[in-house]
Amino acid sequence: MSANESGSLRSGTVPWQASNLHVVLASSMVGIMGVSLLTPVLPQLKGVFGVGDAAVGLVVPAFTIPGVVLTPFIGLLADRIGRRWTLVPLLVLFGVAGAGIAFASTFRQVLLLRVLQGVGGSALIMLAITLIGDYYDDPRRSAVIGINGGAIGSSGAIFPFVGGTLAAVRWQVPFLFFGVAILVGLYALSVLDEPTIGEQQSVREYFRRIRGVVAYPRAVAANLTVLVHFFMFYGMLTAIPLVLGDSYGLSSSRIGIVLATLSVASAACNTQYGRISTRVGPVVLIAVGFLLYGGSLLGLATQPSLALVVVCLLAFGTGVGLITPSLDSTIVGLVPEELRAGLMSVRTSMLRLGQTIGPVAFTAAASLSLGSSTIGFPMVFAGIGCLATLGGAVVVATRR
Repeated sequence: MSANESGSLRSGTVPWQASNLHVVLASSMVGIMGVSLLTPVLPQLKGVFGVGDAAVGLVVPAFTIPGVVLTPFIGLLADRIGRRWTLVPLLVLFGVAGAGIAFASTFRQVLLLRVLQGVGGSALIMLAITLIGDYYDDPRRSAVIGINGGAIGSSGAIFPFVGGTLAAVRWQVPFLFFGVAILVGLYALSVLDEPTIGEQQSVREYFRRIRGVVAYPRAVAANLTVLVHFFMFYGMLTAIPLVLGDSYGLSSSRIGIVLATLSVASAACNTQYGRISTRVGPVVLIAVGFLLYGGSLLGLATQPSLALVVVCLLAFGTGVGLITPSLDSTIVGLVPEELRAGLMSVRTSMLRLGQTIGPVAFTAAASLSLGSSTIGFPMVFAGIGCLATLGGAVVVATRR
């Protein structure tokens, strides 16, 4: 650990000058860039490559699906050969494959490069959170996890604007911007301290211990909550733009501004997580987050005025800001450092699975509801909102 990170680990202060923290935050922001930077470019790709909506819709899953399969193996590598020698190649692959799309001549090449970029991006946020667990103990760990979540939330709000602005110059420019990841990788190679990991163990013994930890009831509950959380989060992110366009007649630019309120609320809550977590336990914070999910979805189901839609999105974003760092803080504290990346990789697989099926489930359910997405989405919001409210209320009541 670098000198400027030394000192009392009981302090909840954030070591802003630490180069390790800079690498953690930059890696998380690169990880979120893989989808959020690209969203505004998708309509242009249809004209450039002469493909339809269904084909362009594969650009995001091509990036997310590798993470469902590969993160457990990347976790094994990180626990055996070290965090730095796992993180740096992933950053470079992300940057090279992403920038390479700018030179693609066919849509098939675009999808192939997106898959390769997805391999590079599959574990970046997972490794960043693993490093936080390696470097810090509570309460500083909770504070840094909150700051990292704030960086992710802020990136989710900023990158769509960056991508749209760059795409206005030329469709290739946002893809070239992915090359920033190469610079982050070189920086990590030069400054990142390699955490001390426990005694090496055989692969068989490693997976035996991981299986035991994953089967631990608290780990099962945490990983299932990760799946439900990101299922709802990404389903919401897919549904809301369609609702804002169809039911409220907003343009793409105004939809982006309205959606930014969700990310801003999440980022603001994340930055205060270190303080909040010293007063309230993570289980209660997760339950409160789902209560906010339920209330905001039920509010949206009433098809309110645009001003109330913004209020609902602020509530939903606050829920994201409570749930995500609470889950991460819980999971990184369940195991010793030699198993931490492995368990975090399971968490990331659940994240990617929820990220992949949430949008499909929300849109498919809305289409099946009376044959109209205008009517269907409010029905989906009402149903899932009731379940989220019930689940959060039960947990809060039983914890008391």
